[in-house]
Amino acid sequence: MIRALKTESSFARPRRVWLGALMAGALAALAACSGSSDLFNSRPAPGADQSTAIGSGQIKVGLILPLSAAGNAGLVGQSMKNAAELALADFKSPNVQLLVKDGGGNAQGTQQAVQQALDEGAEIILGPLFAHSVGVAGQAARARNVPVIAFSTDSSVAARGVYLLSFLPESDVDRIVDYAVANGKRSFAAMLPDNSYGTVVEAAFKQAVARKGGRIVGLERYPLDSARMAEPARLVAQAARGADAIFIPDGADAVPLVVQALTAAGVVPRRIQLLGTALWDDPRIANDASLQGGWYAAPDSNGFRGFSAKYRSRFGQDPVRTATLAYDAVALVAALVKTQGPQRFSDEVLTNSSGFAGIDGIFRFRSDGTNDRGIAVLRVAPAGGQVISPAPRSFGASGT
Repeated sequence: MIRALKTESSFARPRRVWLGALMAGALAALAACSGSSDLFNSRPAPGADQSTAIGSGQIKVGLILPLSAAGNAGLVGQSMKNAAELALADFKSPNVQLLVKDGGGNAQGTQQAVQQALDEGAEIILGPLFAHSVGVAGQAARARNVPVIAFSTDSSVAARGVYLLSFLPESDVDRIVDYAVANGKRSFAAMLPDNSYGTVVEAAFKQAVARKGGRIVGLERYPLDSARMAEPARLVAQAARGADAIFIPDGADAVPLVVQALTAAGVVPRRIQLLGTALWDDPRIANDASLQGGWYAAPDSNGFRGFSAKYRSRFGQDPVRTATLAYDAVALVAALVKTQGPQRFSDEVLTNSSGFAGIDGIFRFRSDGTNDRGIAVLRVAPAGGQVISPAPRSFGASGT
């Protein structure tokens, strides 16, 4: 669930206390329940009308999801819809009606879905999920002076009034670099995937290392092809002879191959600190002997485990990992409706510098539409990630 963190700025004191108390009950209920899995056992019927309304409150909220999209996207959309329904139930029927609209996973469908929700009186839009649809959603909503809370991980689509409630790779990079430097690492090398994720992470990595006064001695991009990893691995291995850490921000399909290539090029993993992002939060990483002791940044998984248990109890299947985003978005809206009166969805309230606490920990929206999240640092271990630096429970006083 969501609760507002204490603040001396955006929220008046009586409302701040009310919001914290309101959320505490739902948080306790969720905590009483005890990895995510993909929802692959069913899919929506192609072309079916997936639009519906959940709840009967007076405050209307658009929820735009790819319900009829082909493949995994439609399954993710359905799981997020279920999570939104769960959030409303946990709030004991707040004065909210969710206008669930099917964006089809494409820009044209999203534009139509957003327009329908706005025409039906939506005061805020939650979603869409994909970056290519966020822009059209923001454009349509901005014309009505309605804010958007989207779920894309692409920070380039964020803007004032278009806020991203998602796990941004930049947050992972900042956290792991900060922790590494605080623990004596000053000289870094990196092996980065040659894709759009790698491009985003590379920029964030260079900025984070420079900001902390470290230096990058070698950085190479690689394709997901073990036969073509040898040369970039050789160059990084050569440059990293004096490095304290090697950063490998990729998933379980690639990281073991990268480490094998580095080892073949002369790197001894146990003698240099391996660093990763939340993509390392995968059983396949934990089970790989060459990665034991590696550090990575990721949300604390305790909240998701409790949420998953409650979701399974209600829907009889596991949620997708991104389902918590829909839950937290709806919970945030319900809480603001109960506590903030007419200014409930104003920029001032949404960008409250002290932020909010949700399933995956604390978060706050920046004025540019991106977010800050409280993220933990974990160590790779056979039984799963071990927290070595807990996620913060509050943000600093300054809003950024």
